[in-house]
Formats: sequence, C-alpha cells, structure tokens
Amino acid sequence: MANLFIEQAKQYAEGRPSYPPELFQFIGSKTREHDLAWDVGTGSGQAARSLAEIYKNVVATDTSPKQLEFATKLPNIRYQHTSPAISMAELEQFVASESSVDLVTIAQAMHWFDLPVFYQQVKWVLKKPDGLIAAWCYTTPEVNDAIDELLQRFYNNPYWDPQRKMVDDKYMSIDFPFEPVDGAESTGPFEFKNERLMGLEDYFTYLRSWSAYQKAKEKGVELLSEDVREDFKRGWSEDGNNGKKLVNFPVYLRIGKVGP
Repeated sequence: MANLFIEQAKQYAEGRPSYPPELFQFIGSKTREHDLAWDVGTGSGQAARSLAEIYKNVVATDTSPKQLEFATKLPNIRYQHTSPAISMAELEQFVASESSVDLVTIAQAMHWFDLPVFYQQVKWVLKKPDGLIAAWCYTTPEVNDAIDELLQRFYNNPYWDPQRKMVDDKYMSIDFPFEPVDGAESTGPFEFKNERLMGLEDYFTYLRSWSAYQKAKEKGVELLSEDVREDFKRGWSEDGNNGKKLVNFPVYLRIGKVGP
C-alpha cells in the first residue's frame, strides 16, 4: 500500500501541469506587499515554485507527506505537513501568526476543503484590509477534436467525487465571500491560457494522476485499458504528428481581498 501511495505521488508530480507566468504576474500585481504567501494544498509544489519568485517567503502546506517529498526545494519555501483538520493553534504554530500573510493561494484543491472553517482561517492570517486570497482550478486539457472527444468519454466515469463538479463549473458557483481586487468588478472566475508541450505518454501520466483513475484502480478497474490507449494513440496521430503537441489546460481564477 505504501508503494501505491508513493507511485501516486510520483505520477502527480510528473503529470500535473505547472501554471502560466501570467497568472502569478496578475496575482502579484494585485498584492500590496510581497512578504509572505501561504500556498494551501501545495501537493508537489507546482504553485509554490512560482510564488517563490515573487514573494520573499512562502509557506507551502499539504496533508500528504508523500506529495511533499516530491516538491522542489528552494531556500525561501518552507514545506509543512499539516493535519486535514488543522486547529487555530496549529495554524499559528505551523503556518503564520494573525494578520501576517499577504496572499493565500489554493491551486486545484479548494473544492476539497471545508470552506466555512477554511475561510475563517484565511481571514485570521491575512493582513487587513488588503490581504488576498487566490484560488484556481484547471479543467480538462484541450489537444485536438479527436483527442478531446475521446477524453470526454473517458472523463465521464462514475469514480469522480462529488466535489469535482465545482471544477467542471470553473469555480463559478463556489462560495467566495471576499471583495473584488482593485480594478476588478467581480472576484471572477478569470480565465488564463495554460499551454504545455506533451507527448502521448506524458498525457497518459497526467490521466493516471486523476483522483478518479486512482479510485477506480483501488476498486480493481483499469480505466486506461489497452483498447482505450489504442483509441488515444489513433486520435493523437490523426494530424500526422505522433510526437509532442501543445496542450492547453485552461485555468480559472477566483481572487479577492479580505477587507476590514
């Protein structure tokens, strides 16, 4: 079982996309100060790496120690394993003190959280009134018509958790009780293009990092069966290119400030 968790964490680190520089430039431009950012549900640190280029210090937390083992180590990132139900005392001990954080980020993870409890913690750690919270998700990747049609059939499986619907909805319906940032009329979602060169095996690695794939596998079901892989291979080469392709993972951002 331990090896399964290690393999899952490795696939997550290898398969998940990073995020576009434009996303972090936008968030950074809306942050009044750039002293401390808290990246919640950091996984293997995809967002934390980019935040570390803009903010003096980053605290990156996750409930999975295996995920954190695969995170990129940088001198101004402190990775911290936390319990799923972190108390206010633990928050102060392991993350930050009251009104000390400039930015809280949540990349592709907020749909898993107990939002009322989490928002209470966010409002406690953020500097008032201009501290920001930025939460984003990305939807299914876009390659070409043939692959995208196959992916939708693959995606429509019974192994997704109900929270996934928030991602399908691009975080539009998620409760987000914060004020619009300066220059914005709403808290979003704001869309960003997020392109990455991928070969077919890279694409398969990404699919295997899905929680639905892992859940099916635990039940003895292989979603990426030989027949399914062959269908994807035919679709991948439909345009005559069997090599790497530009794949877009559209990112949808909700961003707001804490207020007084």
